[in-house]
Amino acid sequence: MNVHDFLYYIILPILSISSLLVFVRFFKGPSIVDRVVALDLLITIGIGIIAIYSILSNKPTFLDISLVLALIAFLGTVAFAYYLEKRNKND
Repeated sequence: MNVHDFLYYIILPILSISSLLVFVRFFKGPSIVDRVVALDLLITIGIGIIAIYSILSNKPTFLDISLVLALIAFLGTVAFAYYLEKRNKND
């Protein structure tokens, strides 16, 4: 078993199952904070899938796309945390 087989037959199914579980948490989340964390985790799983696709297809430009997606996800999470902080101070 080489690296490509390991990524294709073990890592991708694990990421797929985890994304399904995170979707359930995203839709059932009792609070908005749980939904934001689930959305951030979905983006992180998507970054992992893009990185694995980049390795399997031997196209390193997809790694740049995943890097930009990670930066956008980080900024979105920080912005939402700032919004929640301001909202809690006003209450």
